[in-house]
Formats: sequence, structure tokens, C-alpha cells
Amino acid sequence: MPNLPAPLTQAPAAAVPLGAPAPSVAATPAQAVLALTARYGKDLPVINNGLIWRVYSDRPDATGAFKLMREDHGATPNIVLPPGSYVVHVSLGLASAVRPVTLRSDTDRESFVLPAGGLRIEGRVGTSKIPPNQISFSIYKGSQFEGTERAPLVPSVTAGDVLLLPEGTYYIVSNYGDANSVVRSDIRVQAAKLTDVTISHRAAVITLKLVSEKGGEALANTAWSVLTPGGDVIKESIGAFPRVILAEGEYRAIAKNEGKVFERGFKVVNGVDGEIEVVAH
Repeated sequence: MPNLPAPLTQAPAAAVPLGAPAPSVAATPAQAVLALTARYGKDLPVINNGLIWRVYSDRPDATGAFKLMREDHGATPNIVLPPGSYVVHVSLGLASAVRPVTLRSDTDRESFVLPAGGLRIEGRVGTSKIPPNQISFSIYKGSQFEGTERAPLVPSVTAGDVLLLPEGTYYIVSNYGDANSVVRSDIRVQAAKLTDVTISHRAAVITLKLVSEKGGEALANTAWSVLTPGGDVIKESIGAFPRVILAEGEYRAIAKNEGKVFERGFKVVNGVDGEIEVVAH
């Protein structure tokens, strides 16, 4: 995932250094120069890293594909090409723009607008940051309240990474663990800005044990089910010490061992990790 371009990390856009321009390239009689720049908006800063420029032939070849003529990852490249017609594509993260250009035997300056912003997400329980390996985020276009089913735009974003998105409204589905601690949040991404989002989960990490007596050793080869009071299965696992992350609320733990079934009700309190013992008797 690309790092956030420098202008996005600056508070006053006008104060962002735009960087030195690319060295000038002189066109020969048989060549032309395509000088490229991109901005976050008409009156916003020049984008000075993270860009991928691709120049294609404007006509497909015999196979129907458009031939890639040049690729450049510079901020303000000067690309030398024979005079003729081309298609220029530029991308910054998931934001992109495309334009046909016609080059003659001189310099053609083309400026693109990519209204993109950065999104960085982290999860918390109370004041504690959730480790990145315990939480994942999916990004969807539009609002969660639009009521239409859609596939995620980005199915998995790691906490702390910066995702570059076109300006607009999105919603985040945050999964803490792999059980039922799920939070949905609408957010707005603005051009040339980094949006930091903290998603709060109300949950805890619970360890389950089946014991012969209180405080005893956990019994191996135990099959577990965690149910809501209404009987919905939240999580199933096998082992002596299964760990499950559960949203706050009331549950029943059911343990099956050597053909016998044992159970116990318990309550999960936000931010209070704990151990639940089920006594086999």
C-alpha cells in the first residue's frame, strides 16, 4: 500500500512545499515532450509522490489491446515520445484519471486533477488500542444506510496503514476478532487531507476452560459453543483454552467432553478480559 503523499500530511495546504520540478528535457525534431503534473484540486497542491503514470497508444493493436508506451512513477515527469496521439492514465491509490493527448514536435504540458484523500484507521476498546493482528476493516463505497447490497471496495485494510481513496463518502465495517464484535461507521474522505478514524468496540477477550473442579486443570479435547440467550451460536471451537472476542452482553458457554455436555451462563463487560470456568459435574 502506498505511503501517504506528503501534502496530505500537512495542515495548511498552502504551506506545503511542492518540490523541485523535474529536469527539463529538450525535444528533438523527431520527438516531443509530454510534461505531466497532477493536483488534488484546481487550487490545491501539486501531488509530489505516490503517482503512477502510464502512456498508451490511442489505437488497439491486432489483439485488441492498447500498447503501453511508457510508465513513470515520478511526481512531474517529462516523457519523450514520437509526435502522435496517446492516452495518458494517472493513478494515486484508488483514485485515477485518464485523458487523450496529441503530441507535436514541441512540449505539451498536461495537468490532471485527482481529488484524493488518505484514510487511516485504528480500533480501540475503551482507552486501549486493539493490536493490528486482532482487527480488520473493510471499506465500502457510499453510506451504510443506503440499503443496497454491494461488494467491498477494499476487503481488508490493516490498522495503521494509509489507504488513498477518491474524495467521497464511505463506510467501514470493523471486525474485532472473528465472532460478533462488529462496528459500522460512515466516514467522509476529503481531497488533500488525511482522515484519521478511531473505531471503538465494546467487547472483551474471554478464555474458556472446562475443569473437574474450580481452579482445576483444563480438560483437553473439549468442543465449545458460545450462544446468545436466544440460542444463536456465536462461536464454535475445540481445545482446552479457546480464546474468543465477544461483544459485551450475556452468553451461555456449552462444553462437550467424552460424550457429556456441561454449560454455564456468563456476562461480558466492555474492556474486562477474563476467564470463564465451566465445571464438569
